[in-house]
Amino acid sequence: MIQESFIFLEKCSTARERSFWKQGIKDWREFLGMQKVVGIAAAKKEFYNRKIREAQQALSEDDGAYFVGKLPAKEMWRLYPHFKENCCFLDIETDSYGTITIVGISDYYNTNTFVKGFNLEKNLLEKELAKYKLLVTFNGGAFDLPKLKKQLMLEIKMPHIDLKPLCVKLDLKGGLKEVEKILNLKRPAHLYGNPVELWKAFHASGDREYLELLIDYNKEDIENLKGVMNVVYRKMREKVLEML
Repeated sequence: MIQESFIFLEKCSTARERSFWKQGIKDWREFLGMQKVVGIAAAKKEFYNRKIREAQQALSEDDGAYFVGKLPAKEMWRLYPHFKENCCFLDIETDSYGTITIVGISDYYNTNTFVKGFNLEKNLLEKELAKYKLLVTFNGGAFDLPKLKKQLMLEIKMPHIDLKPLCVKLDLKGGLKEVEKILNLKRPAHLYGNPVELWKAFHASGDREYLELLIDYNKEDIENLKGVMNVVYRKMREKVLEML
């Protein structure tokens, strides 16, 4: 939906964006083809033309970072279809002290897991994240990303879709497990456990069975993030378009 969006433009509110749509200007191509647009001066129209061409160039180069700081954080979901094949899903686990124990990063096909004491290192995470153009988390803006920054000095600069506030906006309330239930997203019964307790049991006993279970738990979180993302995108798009 990004090529139908105008709110990344300077001083372009959602109300102005809707006014463009109501004039029949549905996407960037149509905007560029208009000589005049009701509600904006000729100089502003030319300025927007330049910015839209910049955005077109960024998309042609798969440069999602172009939209960081331009597209409001709560609207980053609009980038999802374009970057879906270059998107990653991230979820962390912590111990009872809030220390990161596991970081899982997945595309649509494979998940790479980074475990404290084994391979949980800043340079390895940076190398993995460099493969992607867009990041999806659940409550990552308040939890995962601040912890990664504070504990591993890892700053993530790619566009980030945080599903938590979007779910709240769609009346899908609660944590990830509650949202899964609302959306009827299933997970194996043995993966409803407490990740903090699993790490504690592994740390106390050294039994890798607990660690493997925790890794599977993290992978299941990430797998269901994908399902939530697809539903959220569809519902957010419907919500925007029903305003027309």
